[in-house]
Amino acid sequence: MNPTPESGCGCAEDRTLSRRRFLTAAGLAGAAALPMVSTRAAWAASGSWSGPVLLVLSLRGGMDGLSTVVPVGDPDYARKRPGIGVPASVALPTGDRMFGLHPKLAPLLPLWQSGRMAAVHAVGTPDGSRSHFQATEELERAAPGTSVRTGWLDRVLAAAGTGTVYESVHLGAGTVPALLAGPAPALAMNGLAGFALEGGDWITPQMTRALRTLHAGTDLPTAAAGTMTLDALATAQSVVAGRGAPQNGAQYPSGDLGSVLADAATLVRSGLGLQALTIDVGDWDMHNGLGDTDTGWMATKLAELAAGLAAFAADLGPLFDRVTVLTISEFGRRVAENGSGGVDHGHGNAVLLLGGGLVGGRVHGTWPGLADAALDDGDLAGTTDYRNVLAEVLVKRMGLSTGQLGGVFPGLPVRLPGAFAAAAA
Repeated sequence: MNPTPESGCGCAEDRTLSRRRFLTAAGLAGAAALPMVSTRAAWAASGSWSGPVLLVLSLRGGMDGLSTVVPVGDPDYARKRPGIGVPASVALPTGDRMFGLHPKLAPLLPLWQSGRMAAVHAVGTPDGSRSHFQATEELERAAPGTSVRTGWLDRVLAAAGTGTVYESVHLGAGTVPALLAGPAPALAMNGLAGFALEGGDWITPQMTRALRTLHAGTDLPTAAAGTMTLDALATAQSVVAGRGAPQNGAQYPSGDLGSVLADAATLVRSGLGLQALTIDVGDWDMHNGLGDTDTGWMATKLAELAAGLAAFAADLGPLFDRVTVLTISEFGRRVAENGSGGVDHGHGNAVLLLGGGLVGGRVHGTWPGLADAALDDGDLAGTTDYRNVLAEVLVKRMGLSTGQLGGVFPGLPVRLPGAFAAAAA
C-alpha cells in the first residue's frame, strides 16, 4: 500500500505541515490530538489562588481501613482476624489505646506525632451496594437521591469561582476522574515531564509558534481553547525546566506513586493557582493473600503509600501546612477474614488526613465496635458520613461557607467530625 501524505510514513512529504494536520495538532480539528484538558473560555491567565490545596488520593479497589488504622483495643478484632490481623504488640501507637497504625506506616509517624496527620474511622457512604462501580460512582457524585450528575469536586470549584487552567489537576494514569466531572476546568496528565499533545511528537517549537500566530486575533470558536492548551503546555515545560531535585532531603519511592507525588509537590510550590489535585492509587482489592504485617500485599501497598506521602511532606517543608491530603476509597472490607487470607467487600472505612490545620494525632469519629450486634451486615458500620469529612475540609480549609455546602452535597445533614481546627477569621 502506498502511504498517504498523512499516514505517518516519515517521508519528506509527511514532514510538510498540511493545514489539516496543523489544526489537528492544536486540537482544533478533532479531540483526539488534545491533551486531557476540559476547557472554559473564562479561565484566568495567571495564578490567583494562594489558599490551601486539596489533594484527594483515591485508593481504588476498597482499601482495608481495619488493617490501616487498626482497632487493636477492640476484643473482636483479633477474634475475627486470627490470620491477618495486626497484633497490638507491633501496631504503631496513636495515643489512643483503641487504635494503632499499621507498622508499615512508620514513615508517617512523625507527622502523626507533630499533629499533621489524623484519621477519621468508621466512615461510611449512603451507598450499600458493595459494588466497585456503583459505589465509586456514588462516592464521586456525592449527591444520592438527586439527579445531579456532576462530581463533588467540580461543584466545589464552581462555588469557588473562576480560577486558572491549573486550578484542578489529575496526575497519573487514567482520565479526569468522575469527582471532577462537570463544567469547571480540569486538566489531566500522566506527569509534568510527559505532558504533551497526544500524538504530537513531531511538533517542533517552530510549529508551536506558528499555531499561536494562526489563532491570534481570530474568532474561531476553538481559538481560545487551542491557545489555552498551548499555554498550559508551555507552563508545564517551564515548570519542569525550572525545578530542581526534591528539597529537604526528600526521597520519593520508585514507581508511579512516587513520581506523581513529586510532580504534585512541584505544582504546589509553582504558584499556578492550584486548588485541587487528584491522584488514583489502585490495587487495593485484596480478596486473598492480604499478608502479614511484614510482607504481602497490604504491607507492600501501605509501605509505598507511607514512603510517598512522607517524601511529599518533607519535600514541601513548611508549605506542607498549605496542603490537605485526604485518602478515600469506595468502601471498606468485611470485618472477618475469609478462607483465602483476604477480606471481601465491606462498608465502613478509615479516612487518612494529612497537612495543616488538623486536630492532629487523633482518630476522630464514633467507634461502633466490632461485636456481632454492632455490625452492618457483617461490616464495620459507618457512623460518620464521608461527605461530612469532605465538608469539614471545604469549610475549614478551602474557604467555603456552610451555606455553600448545600450546593456541593445536596440534602446532607451537616455534622462535622471535628478533625480540623476552626477556620481563621
